[in-house]
Amino acid sequence: MSSVPFITRVVAHSAKEILTRDRARAQKILQGINPHGPSAFHEARRRRHGHHHHHHHPAGGAAASDPSGGGSTGTGGTSGGAPGTSTPGGGVDVTDAGVTYTASVGVGSPPTQYTLLIDTGSSNTWVGADQQYVKTSTSKSTGKSVSVSYGSGSFSGTEFTDQVTLSDSLVIENQSIGVASSAQGFQGVDGILGIGPVDLTQGTVSGTDSVPTVTDNLFAQGAIANDSIGIFYQPTTESGDQNGELTFGGIDESKITGDVNFVPITSTSPASNYWGIDQDVTYGSSSTLLSGSAGIVDTGTTLLLLATDAFQAYQQATGAKLDNSTGLLTLTESQFDNLQSLFFNVGGTTYEFTANAQIWPRSLNSTIGGEEGKIYLVVADLGSQSGQGLDFINGFAFLQRFYSVFDTGNSQVGLATTQFTTAETN
Repeated sequence: MSSVPFITRVVAHSAKEILTRDRARAQKILQGINPHGPSAFHEARRRRHGHHHHHHHPAGGAAASDPSGGGSTGTGGTSGGAPGTSTPGGGVDVTDAGVTYTASVGVGSPPTQYTLLIDTGSSNTWVGADQQYVKTSTSKSTGKSVSVSYGSGSFSGTEFTDQVTLSDSLVIENQSIGVASSAQGFQGVDGILGIGPVDLTQGTVSGTDSVPTVTDNLFAQGAIANDSIGIFYQPTTESGDQNGELTFGGIDESKITGDVNFVPITSTSPASNYWGIDQDVTYGSSSTLLSGSAGIVDTGTTLLLLATDAFQAYQQATGAKLDNSTGLLTLTESQFDNLQSLFFNVGGTTYEFTANAQIWPRSLNSTIGGEEGKIYLVVADLGSQSGQGLDFINGFAFLQRFYSVFDTGNSQVGLATTQFTTAETN
């Protein structure tokens, strides 16, 4: 199985800051800014087929005729920003996220290892922010300029093609990469591994329509069988754990404890333009919070967000109090002892989100400006009422408990339980 391990880093931001960023993302989705899910991908592909386009070959042709690049869009849609050609301020920057993911990626032959942010909301791969680019026999400058503007970060430099090694079985020949001559907003990393849809590369390289992503090229070069991506996390109890895995082109069966159940992308807009699904959410056995509601699955959102009315019903059912210093709900020990599971019904399958899953890991309270030993809930207010086509965001807090598959080729999302679904580590 072609898997790439990655490190999950909880970035020390106050909970209020994380909540503000998560809500800003929700508002941008409600406004329909920068859709980047499979529907948007297929739509853009249809538009592109209407006129001549000049891609790099051989991979470019495959990228245009097959949505393999979008497979990785999937990883939750937006852990990052959109390119400079998009609506100003339209993206949510990967460098602003409350949780970031980094992988060690080899470039060149013999490869030099670079620490790259895995970004599902942008699609250019580039190096040189921190460690300098090392040229080898496989490095070729195209002489073209490349630049991408993210929310609070940006880079510009020269386009090269080079061999990129994600793992022993995932080696890409002639991958377009940016080599930064200047980069802002990327402390502690060397660049980005962009695994969003190929459309997000439009206008980033001079004289080039769009640039095949690493996923496009893996698919075109026969290294992966499907244009999909599987993501595994486990509950993060210390920052900087290597506890995630990205599987290009399939599912890592060793990480799941049941079947992956797939559902088609919701038809409700705006969730339909992202990794949108329909789900019911129930607290305990009796309290229905959402019914037949559309929302998105998103690695780039930290918390589990529910529409305001559903959030208020949850707060009432749990007896939780809003904590002014963090902006999160808190519970007393005895309330936590009585906390019921949340049940997510997706396509007829029910996923249990336990009491332990509903709380921020207590060992990481200091990273969000919380008090030691206090119990903070990860369920938060999305910031708008239900019924507008985005009633929830199943963010990182949710995805730590389930394996997720983002399948662009078939416009579907899959979920499965893991050995960590019922973990008591928080």
